[in-house]
Amino acid sequence: MDLKRPTLNQLNIVSGNVDASIAFYRRLGVDITDSRIWRTATGVHHVTAIESRAGEAASLDLDSAAFAGKWNSGWAGRKDLAGRVVVGFSVESREEVDRLYSEMTAAGHKGLQAPFDAFWGARYAIVEDPDGIAVGLMSPISAKHRSPPPEV
Repeated sequence: MDLKRPTLNQLNIVSGNVDASIAFYRRLGVDITDSRIWRTATGVHHVTAIESRAGEAASLDLDSAAFAGKWNSGWAGRKDLAGRVVVGFSVESREEVDRLYSEMTAAGHKGLQAPFDAFWGARYAIVEDPDGIAVGLMSPISAKHRSPPPEV
């Protein structure tokens, strides 16, 4: 079977203080426009600081610890998420997310989030590497699979 390899497409930092992280990355020179900041009544929960485009290897996202528990059930309710990182890989299909997750967990790697249809429209799963780093597997986004974001 000739399988396409996953492509590194995202670095996601789970922040203990998203507003402070926004200020830090803006001071560093990262262009973070207000339109890329998702705020709710409970605060800022997601920022797409750098979007993947042709010629760029990956996006940089910032998420609140509270929001991270919504898309990674392995982290739900944890208080030690500040500074955690999720390295994201894109794969060609929804089925490939399921296949890779099954292969990695069968090989003994811890599954943090079983494959699911995420509210942003992708099929998504997370496995842990040998050092405890969360590795996300994400299919292309499908408009027909989108749903409203969860309450945080």
